[in-house]
Amino acid sequence: MPKMKTNSSAKKRFKLTGTGKIARNNAFMSHILTKMSTKRKRNLGQTSLVSDADLGNVKRMLCIGK
Repeated sequence: MPKMKTNSSAKKRFKLTGTGKIARNNAFMSHILTKMSTKRKRNLGQTSLVSDADLGNVKRMLCIGK
């Protein structure tokens, strides 16, 4: 049986946390930031966790689990 290949774009976008959850970066931080409040920009700069609805697809792309 051949090995599973990890999705190249997914391995650059997602990180595995120490507890086994999957972290991601927030969108809307590339340009046109002048109209955003400082608080919103600060919070968007932090990482978030992948939602439960998307978890299965992301795990499949990263070849995590069964």
